Amino acid sequence: MGAHARCSPSALHRVLNCTPSLVLSEQFDDEESMYAAEGSAGHALAEHLIKKHLKLRTKRPTSEYYTDDLVEAVNEYVTFVTGEIEAAKAECKTPVFAVEQKVDISEYVDDCWGTADMTIITEKVAQIIDLKLGRGVEVSAEDNDQLKAYGLGVLTMADMLYDIEIVRLTIFQPRIGNYSTWDISSADLRKWGEEVLKPRGAMALIGAGDFHAGSWCRFCKARFQCRARAEEFLKMAQMEFAQPALLSDDEIAEVLAKADELSKWAADIYAYAQDQAITRGKEWPGYKLVEGRSNRKYTSEEDVEAAAKAAGYTDIYKQSLIGITDMERLMGKKQFADILGKYVYKPAGKITLVPDSDRRKAITRDTAEADFTEVKDNE
Repeated sequence: MGAHARCSPSALHRVLNCTPSLVLSEQFDDEESMYAAEGSAGHALAEHLIKKHLKLRTKRPTSEYYTDDLVEAVNEYVTFVTGEIEAAKAECKTPVFAVEQKVDISEYVDDCWGTADMTIITEKVAQIIDLKLGRGVEVSAEDNDQLKAYGLGVLTMADMLYDIEIVRLTIFQPRIGNYSTWDISSADLRKWGEEVLKPRGAMALIGAGDFHAGSWCRFCKARFQCRARAEEFLKMAQMEFAQPALLSDDEIAEVLAKADELSKWAADIYAYAQDQAITRGKEWPGYKLVEGRSNRKYTSEEDVEAAAKAAGYTDIYKQSLIGITDMERLMGKKQFADILGKYVYKPAGKITLVPDSDRRKAITRDTAEADFTEVKDNE
């Protein structure tokens, strides 16, 4: 195996929905963001702590990304994983545990392999647990292409030991309090591998199939210049910017379905154009680079303090209570709950229209209308 899989399980959701995107994206350089680097550091720490629990040889990693917030998130994940480990020990005499295990899926797609964060195998169940350290998008384990691919790789290994009946896929996202788990039978998972992953993976490797824009475009390296993505969003221009009241219900629903992705696409295009102008001197017709607005700053707070006091001004400082998030980070979640829990409340959120797929519970029309009226009256 090379350093990177050509068809990575983490990209499968995009690749299976837009098969030619794999070949298209290969002409662009790999992207390494600070968020990805922080995630790698967090996974390394989690691996060390879990191996320590399993009494395996390990050395604690070091990283500039190890903030209190990241360490706390990793500790939450490790606590969950070690709980699953102990439960497996109680259930099975000879469970198998693998931390950061490379899994090969090339039986279904050539050059497809990845790393499963935590694998727990008992006599009937193979569980794959995936740590997500992002703060933004909530990820569900249900029908998750990345984890299903890992599951197929784990089944190939586990078949030598046990007759696995259930593959349990788990997402643990501590920074946004998201825990998701989903079971699929080994038979159904293998069926998906043969009927979906294998044929669509083969198409992807040769760049066959049609381009299909969607939420999966977010992490595609070709997203800035992809014509199919642009055409998908520009279809809305065919409505000729009619007043909302003149659009049909179906047209409004179509706009709602695409609005969030449209805003992300526009932001992506702007970010790409600005980067090209700054780093490569690209000139875009009708646009120019300017210096942004800025706020005044003191050259030295110590010198300012001395000068102000010398002039007779002493009331030059202000003090305020730190916010809830900073206070919780300072104390730790348990101490925060014990000391300040009774002094914290969460007001009702602003009424918002979201897709049916959103996991939040729907509110009644009467409640929404009353809350909306109250907000308008207070504005």
